[in-house]
Amino acid sequence: MEKIRVLIVDDSVFMRQTLKKMLSAESDIEVVDVARNGQDAIEKIKRLNPDLVTMDVEMPVMSGIDALRIIMKDNPLPVLMVSAVTSEGAQQTLDALALGAVDFITKRSAFGTGNDSTGFQEELIGKIRNIGGNALLRSRLRRRRGSVRPTTERTAQSPTQAHASHAVSTRSTGRKRLPSSHFSVVVIGISTGGPSALQNVIPKLPANLPVPVLIVQHMPAHFTKSLAERLNAASPLTVVEATDGEAVVPGKVYIAQGGMQMLVTKNSSVKISNEDFKVLYRPCVDVLLSSVIDVYGGNVLGVIMTGMGRDGSEELKKIHAKGGYILAQDEASCVVYGMPKAVVEEGIADEILSLDAIAPAIAACLGVG
Repeated sequence: MEKIRVLIVDDSVFMRQTLKKMLSAESDIEVVDVARNGQDAIEKIKRLNPDLVTMDVEMPVMSGIDALRIIMKDNPLPVLMVSAVTSEGAQQTLDALALGAVDFITKRSAFGTGNDSTGFQEELIGKIRNIGGNALLRSRLRRRRGSVRPTTERTAQSPTQAHASHAVSTRSTGRKRLPSSHFSVVVIGISTGGPSALQNVIPKLPANLPVPVLIVQHMPAHFTKSLAERLNAASPLTVVEATDGEAVVPGKVYIAQGGMQMLVTKNSSVKISNEDFKVLYRPCVDVLLSSVIDVYGGNVLGVIMTGMGRDGSEELKKIHAKGGYILAQDEASCVVYGMPKAVVEEGIADEILSLDAIAPAIAACLGVG
């Protein structure tokens, strides 16, 4: 079995040693070297050509953001940002994702003990296997060589955006689209690669959207507020991090709070909960969808996008059985084809769409396309 070759980049000796110890214990992962700053990383990437880089954000000599600009211009490859769990760290991480980093992981639990550090290790290894082992993603990035300008963030494309224009929309179940009057709500479930993918969907939805949009993006606290602010600044729709008790109204986009669960109540308001639902994710797509079924029944347009795992598939089956309609992102434009794959394999994806086709499909289903 071919190993996933990883370069670790961090100015902290402790963090470099911690990550190396965690990864070196895995038979399918090889740490090819460590780097102490962005400049050191660029030199070692040219020499070692790793499959994936874990990149700290704040470092002396050259920051992770500055290094990422150069990497994405000269030698594009999957980069996993290792971020501080702060509001500032969230902003910097979203900057990195906009520049082309594939995903991120937060540092806090790496310094803990027991379940915290074990959870960090499991998440880190899972992301490295799904991202670093994704030959399609690496090939897609290699085709971008020289296409990103290093000095202008607006021109940088994410790995999904870089490929999406070449992807083709396909139909799965063969069902005809339902009348726009059928839908009362849109629910989007998304994870790995999500922030960049959402930038390619939410700003392209029209201002006259006749229903609310509820989004679960797997993210920790602080990050979802920053994501909502960025999407709001780029969108004709109002995009917010959902707050407890606020009304769910048409034409507004609600992003679930990181580290909490978002539900919808019978009086069409948001409920933010810290209850233990015995699920893996906070927030969780299935938890939201379960409440959505109680309120809206089958009058739901479900959208499942890039991400690891199967979150959303169980409750989307129920929504589909009640007459709801399901859109799934295609494998070619996903960073990780996990969540959409689960829905496709269940046979409930009414349409399988490229990333660029998702916003137009949502608008068309709602009669505003």
